[in-house]
Amino acid sequence: MALKRRATILAALSAAATILILLWKPSVINNGLQQAGLYAAIAIPMGLVLGIVHIVNLAHGEFMMVAAYATYFACRATGMDPLLAVLPAAAVTAAFGWVVFQLTIKRALKAPELNQLILTFGIAIALTQAVNILFTSQTFKLQLDYVSASIDIGEDTFPVWSYVFVAFAILYAVGLKLFLTRTTIGKAALAVGQNPKGAAIVGIDVNRVYGLVFALALALVGAMGALFLTKQSIFPSVGSPYTMKSFCLVAVAGIGNIPGILGASLLLGISEQVLRGFRDTRAWADIVFFVLIIAVILGRSIKWRKS
Repeated sequence: MALKRRATILAALSAAATILILLWKPSVINNGLQQAGLYAAIAIPMGLVLGIVHIVNLAHGEFMMVAAYATYFACRATGMDPLLAVLPAAAVTAAFGWVVFQLTIKRALKAPELNQLILTFGIAIALTQAVNILFTSQTFKLQLDYVSASIDIGEDTFPVWSYVFVAFAILYAVGLKLFLTRTTIGKAALAVGQNPKGAAIVGIDVNRVYGLVFALALALVGAMGALFLTKQSIFPSVGSPYTMKSFCLVAVAGIGNIPGILGASLLLGISEQVLRGFRDTRAWADIVFFVLIIAVILGRSIKWRKS
């Protein structure tokens, strides 16, 4: 009853805060939702890898960056729209992820967690520096007319293109839920994530499942790389902040809690936009996720001590 009461109070406070923000500056909600969609769509694949493979992939954002670069040069060479490159980018990134997993991560699965973190951190640095050497630190961006689409409501103008990120975040969440609960491979992945030794005893190839899940996660990241390119400029270190924010969102939501990632992304996106709504607090918007993860860790520690 106490937990249900707290949830009700929290929901009421959240609804009240949303109404106040809408009355104060509607664009904050609009921009916050769009930013939350981007964060969630990037973070959900990291949550999948952490929940099944039990590895924090610190090269997560860098894989997205590589996919965005590959999409950019493919589009420049062929004249193709990046939206048409979403599926090819996903397929190529998945294949690249499979190779990386087999050559590196697979060999560190039984190593201490610190070794795994250092390995993926090394992969992140290698990818960033490789792109920097090949293409320098120059910023690249595609000029696309449709990304400036907007609608007018009263005296306010609201950009709408970034809602494609919201759509993909929901698609990822629903699709992974169905994949993990309705397919044979998905059920095997859940079994491996919960008890790798038990899964191996009943005949599941644990390493194969790990590889498939990692490749699937990178396919989702690759698709986001192509979509990311439609709205954002790209440069070698563009992926790093998204790695950190994705880890923050997964930590806040809890391992394996994909709906929780959606909620945490919404909180982060709107919080950042609220701070950007004031001139004196705009510079603080980029550290909201640090404050969020510290607050969650402290809250869970206090709860653990009480229990």
